[in-house]
Amino acid sequence: MVDFTYYTPTEVAFGKNAEEQIAQLVKKYGGTKVLVHYGGKSAVRSGLIDKVCSLLQAEGIPFVQLGGVVPNPRVSLVRKGIALCRQEGVDFILAVGGGSVIDSAKAIGYGLPYEGDVWDFFEGTAVPKACYPVGAVVTIPAAGSEMSDSCVISDDEKGLKRGVNNNIVRCKFAVMNPERTYTLPPYQTACGATDIMMHTMERYFSKDVDMTLTDEIAEALMRTVKDSVFYVLKNPNDYRHRAQIMWAGSLSHNDLTGCGTRRDFASHKLEHEISALFDVAHGAGLAAIWGSWARYVMKENVSRFVRFAVNVMGVANDFTDAEGTALRGIEAMEQFYRAIGMPTCLSELLGRTLTDAELNQLASQCSKGGTITIGGFKVLHEADMRKIYSLANK
Repeated sequence: MVDFTYYTPTEVAFGKNAEEQIAQLVKKYGGTKVLVHYGGKSAVRSGLIDKVCSLLQAEGIPFVQLGGVVPNPRVSLVRKGIALCRQEGVDFILAVGGGSVIDSAKAIGYGLPYEGDVWDFFEGTAVPKACYPVGAVVTIPAAGSEMSDSCVISDDEKGLKRGVNNNIVRCKFAVMNPERTYTLPPYQTACGATDIMMHTMERYFSKDVDMTLTDEIAEALMRTVKDSVFYVLKNPNDYRHRAQIMWAGSLSHNDLTGCGTRRDFASHKLEHEISALFDVAHGAGLAAIWGSWARYVMKENVSRFVRFAVNVMGVANDFTDAEGTALRGIEAMEQFYRAIGMPTCLSELLGRTLTDAELNQLASQCSKGGTITIGGFKVLHEADMRKIYSLANK
């Protein structure tokens, strides 16, 4: 067990009437003029944007709107949002959507008090010292950004996807109504479940194996999401299981499932380069790379993979063959991905295998030209990253 600080300042309003609290929450956290930030047509078509705006109007809170956030949110729109907020005197950013919208809102919050270009934070040439307050109205359970310290943005011109972690960016509040997730397409629902589980798996696969309570919480969360996703794929209006998934998304990325352990997050970093170059859904990219990462690092701590196989995936433990049990757990996870419509390799994700040049580019970008390593379960150098990408390229 390692020492830890558990910090979760986000106020959560959860349930069928959670939206009714939006204006009061904005006021509570000091908002006097709001940027309502959202994605594409679905938020407008569903009536949610009109609902949010009417609630703000009823409380006399002025606002401006900026839509257009796309998956793998772009720094170009973030810059546009910063300029709009400065022009309009906005002092609170309200994200209405999923992780991409929330991350875009967070990046705007970072950029507003900063004199330089906001991308400096994502390149690592500057460290954010201040952030305008951000609130979230969650419509897609997946990224967990509503309760995390993370913000991930893409520069599509450079083909880069980078993240910044800092507690100052945590949302002041998160409004979550599971009914708002009923219209999610099956593919997006499956991508979300994959990302949620992976946020805990990135913490669970650790060499720190003496934090029993944290492990039990992590395993319960992963089992719950794994079970609930089949219910909502069969019946999209299943409130009970939509609620399980939505709450799991927040708990999976607010560090609860990693208290006392060291995080890995190599699969996330490997995937970021895939979605940056090929603009694929993040959850699908994670499913496509995870099995190859798992097989590559498994021998660093076989017992951890055995525990995952038995306690999460329901694999029978062959006490005479630990590696066999561990491998069957990895295979069971891949079978789960296939069952919910997720890919398990890059050719399934992209519709083709990658060239050697593309594999080299992915490894180079992930390692920043060989200058950094990733991972904690097994520290990965550029050559390791190249091997994992190659294993997944089938």
